[in-house]
Amino acid sequence: MSRGKSFIISGPSGVGKSTILTELMKKRDLYFSVSATTRDPRPGEENGVHYHFIDRETFQKWIENGEFLEHAEFVGNCYGTPKRYVDEAMEQGRDVILDIEVQGAEQVIALRPETVRIYIAPPNWEELERRLTSRGTDSPEKIRQRLERAQEEYKTAHAYDYFVINDSIENAVRELDSIMTAEHCKPAERYAQLAD
Repeated sequence: MSRGKSFIISGPSGVGKSTILTELMKKRDLYFSVSATTRDPRPGEENGVHYHFIDRETFQKWIENGEFLEHAEFVGNCYGTPKRYVDEAMEQGRDVILDIEVQGAEQVIALRPETVRIYIAPPNWEELERRLTSRGTDSPEKIRQRLERAQEEYKTAHAYDYFVINDSIENAVRELDSIMTAEHCKPAERYAQLAD
């Protein structure tokens, strides 16, 4: 059995990452990396499913022990990607999805340059604004901030290994599925399989 690979999925808020990944996980046996956080659980959230809920002292110990692939503090709470769950899934031969922002992706690549990076973009900025507005969850000011941030992060997308445009969920899922298949067809991995 070959070892799984890890795939970073980045893209702006509202681009449809959650929908795409939900559909992709119907086609493939993937491990969706669950982040650790110091924030309190919200109603309906389960430990180990939505987040690994830990206290700040534990979070700090994990940082000191090098147990995160990436971590950051946001609005007074800490968030991070624990290595151990990612490694366990990969040892079982499962591919791992890391749904993280550009800054977190840079931290992961510094530790594990073999991680495959996929950037998901909207077909255009007007469509992204339409999607953000139609969700009805953000004020016009918040939407403007999200669009500005998206345009800033977009400038770093050229550093990613793949670029998927979400013009339709079906196309985006098909492209992600193809990328994962191609990554497992590289000569080094195939030679290793034949040697087993």
